[in-house]
Amino acid sequence: MQQASLQWLFIQTSIESLLLIMILELADIQILPGKQTEFDSAIVNGVQNVISKAKGFRGYKINKGIESPDRYVLMVFWDTLENHTVDFRGSELFTQWRGIVGPFFAAPPKVEHFDLLSKSD
Repeated sequence: MQQASLQWLFIQTSIESLLLIMILELADIQILPGKQTEFDSAIVNGVQNVISKAKGFRGYKINKGIESPDRYVLMVFWDTLENHTVDFRGSELFTQWRGIVGPFFAAPPKVEHFDLLSKSD
């Protein structure tokens, strides 16, 4: 019983360590007015069918603005910074992604990367 508890603790600690080393890509996207419904479908399609195939992809979240309905925040989780900036951006997948969502952009998205500092349970 004690050995099983120690194994679980090791697995849990290992998973938490992996989560701490993930990179968050945050893209602040402003789209053309009146295109929200079409963009909602396009961005979900693009992430689920294109970005998700990229090396190092770990997950995503998409939020849309309440006060600013033309604004979206896309959060993509990567194993490494290079998985996004080199592997994905240098691939045909990036071209496909931009073909799906690019026509909706009012301006180029502002994209930055973040390391996790702290999180809730």
